[in-house]
Amino acid sequence: MSQRFSASPSPRPETPTHVNGTTLDLSIGCKLFVEVKKGKKEQQKEFRKAEILSIRTNNAGHTEYYVHFMEFNKRLDEWVGIERLDLSREIERPVKKRTGKGGIRETDTPPCIGSPMRDGSRTPASVGQKRKISSLEDFSNPTTPLIEQPNDDYESVDGNVTPGNATPLGPMAATFSKEQEIERLRTSGSMTQSHSEISRVKNLEKIHFGEYDVETWYFSPYPREYSEAAVVYICEFCLFHFISEKQLRRHCLKCVVRHPPGNEIYRCDDISFFEIDGNKQKVYCRNLCLLSKLFLDHKTLYYDVDPFLFYIMCKQDEYGCHMIGYFSKEKESTEGYNLACILTLPQHQRKGFGRLLIAFSYELSKKEGKVGSPEKPLSDLGLLSYRSYWSEVIVELLLETKELNEDIAIEDISARTSIATTDIIQTLQTLGAIKPYKGQQIICLSDGVIASYHKAKEKHKNRRIEESCLQWTPPHFTSNQLRYI
Repeated sequence: MSQRFSASPSPRPETPTHVNGTTLDLSIGCKLFVEVKKGKKEQQKEFRKAEILSIRTNNAGHTEYYVHFMEFNKRLDEWVGIERLDLSREIERPVKKRTGKGGIRETDTPPCIGSPMRDGSRTPASVGQKRKISSLEDFSNPTTPLIEQPNDDYESVDGNVTPGNATPLGPMAATFSKEQEIERLRTSGSMTQSHSEISRVKNLEKIHFGEYDVETWYFSPYPREYSEAAVVYICEFCLFHFISEKQLRRHCLKCVVRHPPGNEIYRCDDISFFEIDGNKQKVYCRNLCLLSKLFLDHKTLYYDVDPFLFYIMCKQDEYGCHMIGYFSKEKESTEGYNLACILTLPQHQRKGFGRLLIAFSYELSKKEGKVGSPEKPLSDLGLLSYRSYWSEVIVELLLETKELNEDIAIEDISARTSIATTDIIQTLQTLGAIKPYKGQQIICLSDGVIASYHKAKEKHKNRRIEESCLQWTPPHFTSNQLRYI
């Protein structure tokens, strides 16, 4: 069982810490070398440069530091004790600059947004940031209802994955009002507008989901008191969350839900897909977004899920339908996106399920008679998954046409696979398959690409979408339904 921590405010950033009889002055924004946690078999210590994002004191009275390893993914961020800090090397401290009124501010000190345990280590936020912070804090209020009430009017949330600091709609996105933000969501084709909301310090350490205990990767605005628990318990069928195992057990005795609250549109062997309208199942979709935010860095949670459809992939057994992953898509996308957000739960990753989710999204596009593309920019893991899928599908089609001695153009590939031409061109360039020939460009597959295709095909032979098992008619929404009043 993990160590429980109090929810008391963190010590001030400039609080001195005593180590071996000496005084150590560490503050948020300091960069130093930290020992990397390794397996039991690896005895040699490794140190990496890291930045301190937050400071707290645990129940035992020991100071701990939340660090981000430079040039590594945020999912590796963690709380470390003083014993893991390399104090023999030089410590980089935040650069202080004078403001126009003669004051001094630390330019490298990052904000810790929405984290209920670190109030003492926050930095002042701008007006636009404060507006967003208050929205998240309202959302994280302990009084947030867990059960949907009849005729409930509150709005839910959804988000998207985007890497780095890219802000598709410009720097002014952080200053939108709630109404402007919702309007922007519905008209821009993007669900990620303001990255200033994203907290740099995760608030939950571990969740219990089904039969798995899963370590979380990122911050998610669950109610404040949840950050005090060593483990947060989530019902795998209705996605309600609880602060203790006893509460979950009592809930399971009464919970009659055994599958996502939507229409089952696909079943092949033990794999099923359920379609859920965000306008009809707001509480479930909001809880789904809270869960997925734990594993998606730049997924920003917003106020409503009305404009989106959710497709939940489940694995069936005698106990019910157990969620593996999901993707969401806009009901009407002005940019032609066929997918807005995608996640395979960590306990089911590296098993081919991510590829299955992507393939299913394109199968829906074929049924709609449209060419689709995922919302961009993609995350690091998302780009790898999509590039693998695109490569396999395109190479398979090219080999088929070669056997039939047919010529095929990029537009033909797009029409037969529902993959956008820009994605096809980028994939072929990545494969090195576009070659100059007599003043024009031709597609030529190398032996290495063909060998990689056969290897991937053998690996994914049991993870394919059977078109005959899809029982689905593309939904059509009237203009009044798309107003989301």
